[in-house]
Formats: sequence, C-alpha cells, structure tokens
Amino acid sequence: MFSRLQKFIHLGKESCFFWGARQTGKSTLLKELFSHAPYYDLLLSEVFERLSRQPQLLREDLLLRPSLKTPVVIDEIQLIPKLLNEIHWLTVNHGFQFIMCGSSPRKLKRKKGNLLGGRALRYELLPLVAQEIPDFDLVRALNHGLLPRHYLAKNSYPLLQAYVGEYLKEEIAAEAAGRSIPAFGDFLQAAAFSNGEIVNYSNIARECGVSSPTVKEYFQILVDTLVGRYVPSYRKRPKRRVLHAPKFYYFDLGLVNFLLKRGEIQAGGESFGKAFEHYIYQEIFAYSHYSGKNFPIYYWHTTSQLEVDFILGEHEVALEAKSSKNVGAQHLGGLKAFSEEYKTRHNIVVSLDPRPRLASGIHILPWQEFLEKLWAGKII
Repeated sequence: MFSRLQKFIHLGKESCFFWGARQTGKSTLLKELFSHAPYYDLLLSEVFERLSRQPQLLREDLLLRPSLKTPVVIDEIQLIPKLLNEIHWLTVNHGFQFIMCGSSPRKLKRKKGNLLGGRALRYELLPLVAQEIPDFDLVRALNHGLLPRHYLAKNSYPLLQAYVGEYLKEEIAAEAAGRSIPAFGDFLQAAAFSNGEIVNYSNIARECGVSSPTVKEYFQILVDTLVGRYVPSYRKRPKRRVLHAPKFYYFDLGLVNFLLKRGEIQAGGESFGKAFEHYIYQEIFAYSHYSGKNFPIYYWHTTSQLEVDFILGEHEVALEAKSSKNVGAQHLGGLKAFSEEYKTRHNIVVSLDPRPRLASGIHILPWQEFLEKLWAGKII
C-alpha cells in the first residue's frame, strides 16, 4: 500500500546495516525488495536458539551456496551480536553480501559487537512521509503519527498505548543499565513536554526525581535507540548571542500525542501548531536521509528571543513552520533577523496559507507546495 522511498539504490555489492525504530516497516520492506534472499529472522524462537547456541551454523549454511547472487538478510541482528564475527569472515573470505536489520545499534555497541570495521554501509527506515502515502491526510498524520499501522488505524490510541508500554517503557528502559523503569516512564512524559523545545536537563531532572546526568543518559538512550533526535543550535560566527542547548524531537509525533494525552488535534489550536512543526521536521529529516544529501539541521534562537525553527545545511535555508492560514509580519521577525546575519539561499515559512506568496523577500509556501519542492530537490 505504501511505496517506501528507501530503495537501497546505492548498495551495490556492499553489506549494510539497516536500522529503524520498531514498526517503521523494515521487515515488510526487506521481504518486498529481497523476496528471493536467504532470510534469517531472529525473532523466530527456533532460528534464535539455533544460531545463538552455534553461530558457526550460519557459515556452514551459506558455504553450501558459494555462488549466491542475492544479499543474505539477518533480521534483528542485535539479538545475537556474535553472528557479526561469522558475517565478517564470510564477507572478507567469500564475498557474501549481508543486510543486517535491527532496531537498536546501541545494543550492538553495548555488547561490543563486531561492526565489520567500517565495511558496512548504513541505512535507516523512518516513519512514513507524505510522498509514500496515497491521498495523504495531514490531520490524520498529526493525530495518529506516521508509523504505518498507526496511520491506518481507525483508533490509534490502543496501538500507541502498547507501543509506549511494551516497547519504550520496558525494552528501551532496559538500556538504562538497571535504573528505575518508573523513573524512566516519568522521563518519557517529561521529554514529550520538551518535544520541539530547548532541552533543560535540570528542570526535567527535578520533575523526574533523578539527577541531571541521569536525564542526559536517558536522552542519549532515546537517541541511540533511534526513538529521538537532537537538533543542535546554529552558532557559527554569531553576531548576536544565541542559546547553545539543543532541541529534542521524538522520532514520531504520534508518541508525543499519546504521552501528552493531547486528545484530538484540530486546526487552530496550540497542539496543532506544535504537531505541525514536528511533522515538517520529520519530512525534512527524511529528505536529508533518503536523498543521500545528509545535510545538517539546526535551530537558531537568540537571547533576545528571536528564533528560526530550522536552519538547513550551512545556513543555506532558513525555515519556519507556522500553522497559520494567513502568515503575517508578526511571523517573519526571526527569519528577517537571521538573514541580516547570514546569507541564505531561501527564507521560507511553511504554512496553511492557500497560495504561495512573497513578503519582504521571504517565501510563504503552502505545506503541500513546500513538500513538492523539497522532494524535487528544489529547496536544498
């Protein structure tokens, strides 16, 4: 139903790691693109038991197929890090190609897994973007989030409840090296209140009853397990004093809705504006990754409260996301100030405006037109 943009077109004969948070659709995509490949699903108990006890069985299986032309898919590779030694040997000595799929590179690093000495490429599957969805519905996306099952569901609440309860609060909390799961649950909600905001570790620590270093560790766990990302401050050669702390975004806005108990999000409300900004960030990040451009994304905020939501590349694009249907002068102050300090290629406000227009040298684009230009490579 969804035409995913991640196609492995640059893979060639190289092996790769294929990461992505739970339920982004990694296994579905791999089975679609590599339907004839040998497939080892480590979530299957019999496969897991066999290879965890005797990792060399992978080598023995594949040496019977010396002329194999397709990649070998290992799904949930983080469950058996020892397999990576066998994969490394098969790659170097027999030229086998592997796609190693998983939800947490942190687990491999923590267990000192063999990361193939830099020989493997890295891909990541993200939540859905508008380009992948027929008849895309913005309001549905802002309410349900963009994990495939959640977006399609008539009622996404039970799915989000299970996702947060069984995955985030248990599996991800297990990465906190024995720290309190209830405290981690409190942190998840506090991080949701900080979603899209400048992170204040001390305030969150007080709310959760833990130390600031513990809060920093919790945030790093979310980043390492692909559940969230920092957006750093843009502060290269500043003329104005700027804030240095990063912003933080969960990887999917549906989680934020659930953790904050937002209820139904409707146009015109504060929740809609915050969700809209988060959604535009997800689209920008996905384009940066899927296009292979991998340009950095920053925010800009001065101590005098001038702000730009997103700076793309090395100040090539300055962009504000506003859920207004009629962007006015009051929305343009941050972009004007930034363009006085840095030379930009595009200054853009993405909005709900019905038609594109130009105001004070700033392009005001309906969100649909912005996305068309973004994915056509006309923004950056």
